[in-house]
Order: sequence, then structure tokens, then C-alpha cells
Amino acid sequence: MVSMPRPRNQAERRTQLIEAAARTVLEIGATATKLRDIARAAGVTPASVLYYYADLQDLFAAVFESAAATYFVTREKAIAAVEGPVEQLRACIRTGVPWPGEGEQSTRLLFELFPVALRNGAVAEQQRLFFDQQTELYRRVLEQGRASGTFTLAGDARALGRSFIALEDGYAMDLLVGTATAADIEARLLEYACLVTANRQFAVASEAGTSTAPTSAG
Repeated sequence: MVSMPRPRNQAERRTQLIEAAARTVLEIGATATKLRDIARAAGVTPASVLYYYADLQDLFAAVFESAAATYFVTREKAIAAVEGPVEQLRACIRTGVPWPGEGEQSTRLLFELFPVALRNGAVAEQQRLFFDQQTELYRRVLEQGRASGTFTLAGDARALGRSFIALEDGYAMDLLVGTATAADIEARLLEYACLVTANRQFAVASEAGTSTAPTSAG
């Protein structure tokens, strides 16, 4: 077994184990992953893993928390980097699309871990908070658009934001099973944005096909 470099502190060791667990889940799936698989990927013994995490479910909860936090921060930064409700809503949509590479891998990891929430209270709570955080991103942008007169919303901003998240999840599954591309998903979400904001700029963006994949995605 390859030895993992001795960490300077417990936080570093936990990060290494989370990364090893994430790689393993992506390779063989959460339901097939065993403690020994993660230990092997990290270059340590199963007992060493259990020193830092009570059990496999505890480690899964840590992996989900880490992945969700990275995903959310990526979206938040992308929205903050542009100005105006239209561009901010486009950024929110774009970072919710599982673009090839890092974006698709992040989405796949989260989807692999979603079923864990059915039997793990900690993951279920993290998942709820994750959905709420993303919904809040949409709500803020939609509310700002309405306040500025840029958007005429078709309903409550929070409810519309939650619908965006539900659409993202459904369309992401289409991509993961091979029935849609990332560009398809962005176009569909832009069409929805046009409908719920009554702003034709989203329709123009969708029809023109001008959007491109970001270098990193949420």
C-alpha cells in the first residue's frame, strides 16, 4: 500500500480522505463504495479512516458538504463578477449547467451522493441547505430584476428560483444518461428565464446560441 504523506494537522488529513472518497464515489458509485475502497485510494488503513470519521456515512456527509460548498461558491462568484439582472441571471443559469470537465464531475458527484440522504440525516440536512442556498441566489437576482423594472416576474421570486433548481436537476440527469448536452440544458433554462421574466433578451441569447462553456462550472 502506498503511504500517504503525514499531514501537518487533522484538517489536512480530513481533506485528503474527503478527496479520496470523492474519487472513489465517482469511479464506482456511492452504493458500491466500501470503507476499504476509500482507504486504499487514500493509501491508509480502514482503521485510519475511522480515526477521523465515525463510519462511512459520516465520511459521505463530509464529502457532500465539501462538494456542495465548492459548487455554491463557484456560482456565487460568477454572479458577483457581472452587473445587471440579465447578466447575473445568465451567470446563475450558466453555472448550474454541468459543462464537460469539472462542472460535469461536480454534478455527477452530488448526484451519486443524493440517495445517501434517504438514510443519512446529516446529508439530508445538508442537501436541504444546499437547495435553499441555490434558490436564494436565483431569488435575489429575480427580485433585483423586478425592482429595476428589467423583469416582470410570472410569480413569487423564491418559488421561481426553486423551479430553476428543479429544472437544473432534471436536465442534469438527462445529460448524465446521455440524452442531452450542456448546451441543450442552457438553452432550455434560458427559454424558461424568458417565460418567467418576460424579458426577450434571454430568448435572443438562446436562439443565437452565443453562450459558451465556462472554464469551470458549478
